[in-house]
Order: sequence, then C-alpha cells, then structure tokens
Amino acid sequence: MRGIGMLISAMAAAVGGCIAEMCREQKYFQVTKYMFQTEKVSSASGKIKIVFLSDQHNKVYGNKNKILYESVKAEKPDLILIGGDMLIGKKGVLAEPALDFVRRLPLICPVYYANGNHEQRMKERTAYFGNTYHEYKERLLKAGVHFLENETVHLKIKGTALCISGLELPLYTYKKFQTFPIKKEDIRKRIGTAARDELQILLAHNPAFSEIYKEWGADLVLAGHLHGGLVRVPGFRGIITPQLKLFPKYSGEMRKDKNQAVIVSRGLGMHTIKIRLFNKAEVVSVCLYGPDGKNHL
Repeated sequence: MRGIGMLISAMAAAVGGCIAEMCREQKYFQVTKYMFQTEKVSSASGKIKIVFLSDQHNKVYGNKNKILYESVKAEKPDLILIGGDMLIGKKGVLAEPALDFVRRLPLICPVYYANGNHEQRMKERTAYFGNTYHEYKERLLKAGVHFLENETVHLKIKGTALCISGLELPLYTYKKFQTFPIKKEDIRKRIGTAARDELQILLAHNPAFSEIYKEWGADLVLAGHLHGGLVRVPGFRGIITPQLKLFPKYSGEMRKDKNQAVIVSRGLGMHTIKIRLFNKAEVVSVCLYGPDGKNHL
C-alpha cells in the first residue's frame, strides 16, 4: 500500500508540475534562431536577417507589447515577414492588440504580411464579420505594412534577389479531420510559377501541405498555424495540433531537405485551446547566408 501511495503522490506531483509549467509558458516567449545556407544568397551579401512572426492571436507581452517589439528590434532584421493569425477571427473580438504591435514594425525595417485562416475568414465573410478586416488592413497599409494576398513581390537585399510570395488556399483546407489533395498546380493558379534564379520564400500559413510547397519550388517555406503542436516531446516534435492531428511532421521546427527548408513557427499566442507544454511561444529569427557566408557570421 505504501508503494501505491508513493506512486499516486509522484503522479500528482508530476501533474501539478505540468500544470505549473503550462501556466508559466503562457506568459513568456523566446527568440528561436535558425541558419539557412543557400547558393541563391550572394557571398557578397554576408548575412541576411529575417524575423518571422506568426499566430500572435492578440497576445500582449508587456505594456502595449513593448517587450515583444524590443525583442524583434534587437535582432536587427533586414526584413520582417508575418505568417498570419496575428488577430483572432471571432465576432466581437477587437483587433487592436495585434494592430498596435504590427503597425510599429515598419519603423524597424520593411514588413510583408500574409494572411492566416483568421484574417482570411474575416475578409471573405463580411456578412458576418463586417468590415473589421478591411479596416485592420487599411490601417496597417497606412503604417507601411505590405500585404501579400496570393501575391508576389521581388526584392533586393544586400545584393541578393528575393522573391516572396504569400499564399492563401481555400478556407475549407483548414477543416478538422479531413485531408485535401492540394497539388502544385493549385498553387500555380494562385501565385504563379516559383522563381528559379531568385531565392523563393513562400509564406503559407498551413504547414500541412509543406511537401507540395517544396514541389512547387519554394526554397524556404515559412508557416505557422499549429501552435507548436500544443504539447511537445522535447527533442522530438509536437504531439497534437489544434485540428486534433497527432504527431504532425511539421509543427514547430526547421527541417532541411537538400537545398530547401521548412520553418514552422510555434506562434506567439493562443485562442480556443490555451495549452502550451514544453512548447514556449517564439519569435523566429532566420539568418540566410551564401556559400562563403560563414566568413561573415
């Protein structure tokens, strides 16, 4: 009986510890740094720093997100890319927390914003959401934020040519318990053919189709949506997605495949399912460099 009691006590302590850790992780974020070497970055460019933000869901860190803003600024990025779901697409929920943060980012460097499913449903379902999304977008446009809604922009940073595309797939591709046969032709119909000579970066909110994104021709995929898999097995991967899929291949890490890479942000906030365990929220900082770029790091 004593052994059973000790086991129950140990289990209770473990559960209590996990609950305490979940509460702690919901208050903080980290800066996760990745490095991606590619021949498409000019050796003369040295390093190119990109900060990638996703899934803020109106989360606030410090007074008016000062802590979050200063952390982004401290990275000294050449470019800030946003992968969507910065607000919460729910009727009656204000977009102000996300708006107040994002509209300050162009003070740091150029900002490009691709929508997630929350922005997209607000945009497409105006009969329900009204003009909330359009007002949000207009205010960010005035602040200098560039939106990529099935659009592509060509940039040159430090002598390296970048092609950045923002992809919006149909909203039904986000449905739970279903798999959709997305093909590279579907992507081409929306944003055209991938760049060959430029470094092709694809902002695609849903990482479920990452293999197709790579087949389409993306050199670097930046995604989010899965909130890190809610609970992560340290050193392995996320356990479950908000869509209730187990052990997703891409959930909150960087995976390289020859000359291509997929980076999935664990996000900055939460909404309906407010669980994080061994899965701290994050700002993603990506250092791009060419064949001889390590000499400049």
